[in-house]
Amino acid sequence: MIHHVQVACPRGSEDVLRGFYVGVLGMTEKPKPPALAVRGGCWFHDEFGSELHLGVEDDFRPARKAHPALLRPDLDALAARIEAAGYPVTWGNDEVPGVRRFHTEDPHANRLEFVLVEQ
Repeated sequence: MIHHVQVACPRGSEDVLRGFYVGVLGMTEKPKPPALAVRGGCWFHDEFGSELHLGVEDDFRPARKAHPALLRPDLDALAARIEAAGYPVTWGNDEVPGVRRFHTEDPHANRLEFVLVEQ
């Protein structure tokens, strides 16, 4: 099991990230320990067991290929919320048997995948 995945972000982008990860994806912000909070960035988790840490990278470049894949039982509703907020949703077209999935990107163009493993 993985505890968390870290994704890079530009310095000073915490409010934009909160708008997306909390406002669109429905995650909850997790307070960073004080020793780490001074570095910037923010941490998020959801009710489905996923945890993402957004860490400041001064020479930030978005991850366009590498990405976390987060399990979500509400895949269709989530995709609708993401599209309604103006972010892209690209479905996987049944490329992986037994898995429904789509990709999107956060406000800084980091690639994210959301999956539902069908039983």
